[in-house]
Amino acid sequence: MPPTRSEAVGFRERAVPAAGARALVVGMGRSGLALARFLAARGVRVRMADLRSPAQLGDALAGLPPGTETVLGGYDGAALDGCAAVYASPGVPWDIDLLQTARSSGLTVSSEMDLFFRLCPASIVGITGTNGKTTTTALLGSVLAQGPRPVLVGGNIGDTVLDRLEELTPEHWVVLELSSFQLESCERPRARIGVVLNVTPDHLDRHTTMEAYVAAKARLLRSQEPGDDAVLNGLDPACREMAELTRARVTWFDRHQPVPPMQLPGRHNRLNALAAAAAGRAAGLSDEAIEAGVRSFQGVEHRLELVGEWGGVRWYDDSKATNPDAGLVGLRAFEGVPVVLIAGGYGGGFELGEWLAAARSGTRAAVLIGASASELAEGLTGHPVHQAATLEEAVERAHAVARPGDVVLLSPAYKSFDMFANYEERGRRFKAAVRRIHGTG
Repeated sequence: MPPTRSEAVGFRERAVPAAGARALVVGMGRSGLALARFLAARGVRVRMADLRSPAQLGDALAGLPPGTETVLGGYDGAALDGCAAVYASPGVPWDIDLLQTARSSGLTVSSEMDLFFRLCPASIVGITGTNGKTTTTALLGSVLAQGPRPVLVGGNIGDTVLDRLEELTPEHWVVLELSSFQLESCERPRARIGVVLNVTPDHLDRHTTMEAYVAAKARLLRSQEPGDDAVLNGLDPACREMAELTRARVTWFDRHQPVPPMQLPGRHNRLNALAAAAAGRAAGLSDEAIEAGVRSFQGVEHRLELVGEWGGVRWYDDSKATNPDAGLVGLRAFEGVPVVLIAGGYGGGFELGEWLAAARSGTRAAVLIGASASELAEGLTGHPVHQAATLEEAVERAHAVARPGDVVLLSPAYKSFDMFANYEERGRRFKAAVRRIHGTG
């Protein structure tokens, strides 16, 4: 049942400890620093804990609010002493001993995104799924910008939203890209419009089972109320099952008409456009406004981003392809075009059969990097394969192999943590190397 008025008030009041109380923030990434700033601005005494050493944290320490305590290089239950609440960053597993101890001690355990859902006065569109979240979130932001209401885009994309809370009003639309890590940390991630694009195996090192991963995604739909809208992919078996879990009106975005033209390559972007169009209609926009928003959209960085064309060879940055399903999407965007693929990175436990088949049939050659390079090379035995010790070397090898009319595609199909801080750094390094080899960087 929907919460009563008193329950809703209590939900908001439990969000932030009183001024003068102490709160522990676990994890000193972007989300953790945003939490520290938010709490300190409200008079809460902040203690931050991180497994990394001061040397590993580097500039992050300079961004702490004055008076912040730190527990670095490891932590145990003593970090909870004197705390009224604990907040975990998305990179911190939701079931670690420290958080379990906090719960058993009766402490509030929350997160940046949980706070935002509790305190946001605006209507929220939540977008989740395994692949396509970033593109669809940014695309829907472009669509909603065609309407009369102000729009903020954030969540797992762009700036942290907690820093923007004060500027929001009930007139705003807030479009949030939501990862499974963020959703599992929210008590009630209530979205006026909830969008689930697809669900395929990912992050199983964190969630352990596919069932737990699906359940984290499904929290978005379970928290909706009658009168909300659930915009789902009828082509995806997991999404069809999720439809039974929500009280919202269900719309199958794959059936949306009319189909808005999309400038970006790939059949997957047609589905992203349909999802944004269906969500735009649920938000009350006309087909003409939706079409204008889709047509004007130029794409997002590191997702099939055209770096440039030199000597008849086009170079694309798809560093955001951090699992084989996303890598497949990248490869299929260029069907019929010879591709020199740069792939490989951190991760394991993936089902590689379909990706290996696509790499064999859809590429002229593959240049492999990172921790998975040897495994992939074995899987591609008999296909033209090169291994490179660095991304810069991979760019040089791809440049030597590529011919006019080819596409060189960085679409790793793996995470970046073996060689880079994140996929953004990987993409930036790739673009810099490409421009340098062509004398434009």
